[in-house]
Amino acid sequence: MGIEDQFKDKAQQLKDEAKRRAQQGQERGERGRQQGQERGKQAQERGQQARERGQQMMDDAEDRYQS
Repeated sequence: MGIEDQFKDKAQQLKDEAKRRAQQGQERGERGRQQGQERGKQAQERGQQARERGQQMMDDAEDRYQS
């Protein structure tokens, strides 16, 4: 095996490694995006529950005041 073949093999190895790492990065990015969306939905739901509780407390207080 000549030096030229060694360089070609090494270049191919580096290309394959770069391609594999790029794919891994895309997969991690997609998982991160999905997890971020899920966290956002959970936070939104918690906020909605707090608003509903607050509204119920205001309604209860208003009912007591009017009674």
